[in-house]
Amino acid sequence: MATARPRPQVMRLTDAAADRIKELMAKSERPIAGLRVGVRNGGCAGMAYTMEYAEAANPADEVVEDKGVRILIDPKAVLFLLGTEMDYKIDKLSAQFVFNNPNQTSACGCGESVQLTPARGEGAEAGAH
Repeated sequence: MATARPRPQVMRLTDAAADRIKELMAKSERPIAGLRVGVRNGGCAGMAYTMEYAEAANPADEVVEDKGVRILIDPKAVLFLLGTEMDYKIDKLSAQFVFNNPNQTSACGCGESVQLTPARGEGAEAGAH
């Protein structure tokens, strides 16, 4: 009898990203079930990351618990986000979430959009339901 292989975690957070998300969620005036992360078509490079507070998880969401934060990932975005590390960076002129994504093949000059290819090979079945 074959045993099921554990599914890889789609995304992970740095300590800085987890701390910032917890801080922002604590300030919310309404209950938050998690941070919904996805991708959408748009921008000069073809795709852009999306983030929003979610009051409830959708049944098809991929749920990732990391460092005390719940991330809800749209099932259509799983293969584009597989292996991604979400960070929070502060420099002299900005503070922003940054996605270190192995599926990113290029980005536009303004940094608002990226070109992504779906993950292939080992671990790509993480989003298959």
